[in-house]
Amino acid sequence: MPLTCRPLDEAGEPAWDAFVAAHPDGTFFHRAGWRRVVEQAFGHRAHYLMTWRDGAVTGVLPLGHVRTALFGSSLISVPFCVHGGPLAADRASFEALVAAAVALMPAARASALEFRFFTPPPEDWLDPAEWPVRSDLYVTFRKPITDDHDANLKAIPRKQRAVVRKGIERGLTSTADQNTDLLHRIYAESVRNLGTPVFSRRYFRILAETFRDSMDVVTIRDGATPVASVMNFYWRDEVLPYYGGGTPAARICYANDFMYWEVMRRAAARGCRLFDFGRSKTGTGAFAFKKNWGFTPVPLPYRFRLAPGAAIPDHNPLNPKYRLFIAAWKRLPLPVANVLGPHIVRGLG
Repeated sequence: MPLTCRPLDEAGEPAWDAFVAAHPDGTFFHRAGWRRVVEQAFGHRAHYLMTWRDGAVTGVLPLGHVRTALFGSSLISVPFCVHGGPLAADRASFEALVAAAVALMPAARASALEFRFFTPPPEDWLDPAEWPVRSDLYVTFRKPITDDHDANLKAIPRKQRAVVRKGIERGLTSTADQNTDLLHRIYAESVRNLGTPVFSRRYFRILAETFRDSMDVVTIRDGATPVASVMNFYWRDEVLPYYGGGTPAARICYANDFMYWEVMRRAAARGCRLFDFGRSKTGTGAFAFKKNWGFTPVPLPYRFRLAPGAAIPDHNPLNPKYRLFIAAWKRLPLPVANVLGPHIVRGLG
């Protein structure tokens, strides 16, 4: 039967998500709901492409067009997500999706087309000369967990486990709900202190609305005071802590460490068997923090198709050209950072 490639519409979302759920390389970030998130929260255009054969889905490609005056124009699968790229049942479907994505580049005036693979395709499916890989920037941290809380705690290296126990002994408590406003208040202060522009409160609300069946917010309190909070996604038997932060008081009372232990404990109790600590940039504090938990970094093989004369995008805090910006951002009053941040971060993708 002939293969067809067409854009996703609302009626096709159940078939899209069923294909993603059944595919061994499907990830939470391939879900159709991210199309609405990208469009509604950031105002970017989403190009979600599907291939069909004989009435059945054979491939999907979630793609967002991130375009701002500050950072230029890129097509990304998937913007603001860790993973993405074409997901296909066969090579013909994969190649049809790739060709459709490449064909979008001239009209979008995109300097780069980025596929954020977690599991790369077979080596001969993408020509390395046309699709350079960059695996030296981001790594991911993933580790199995069990239904035995004591075993999970003992699997944490001794020094880090001692810090978690200090949080337990202090009497810190946790709640799990979908209070994204409280999360955002804590998160905004945390990322400002790191020199990073914050996402909008509206973005967090849209995430909660879109993925209500597969997300929660775990918040840590020292007495009655919220000191740390994190948004978690659930996919198959995995938990993915995604957006989190702590107040300055969180360090003093060990709340950040206790928070991730509580996420792990709660996830194990609900049947999760893999803890995905997310991606981090090599050489950062987040990278070191996750290694201290006993997680082994695994490079993420992102692939790029570049317009003539273009270079692989390098919008990250380790880039020396952002050093002065980061130092200045840390000194901004929090209300000012909360107003300016969402306008800047929407272009980072």
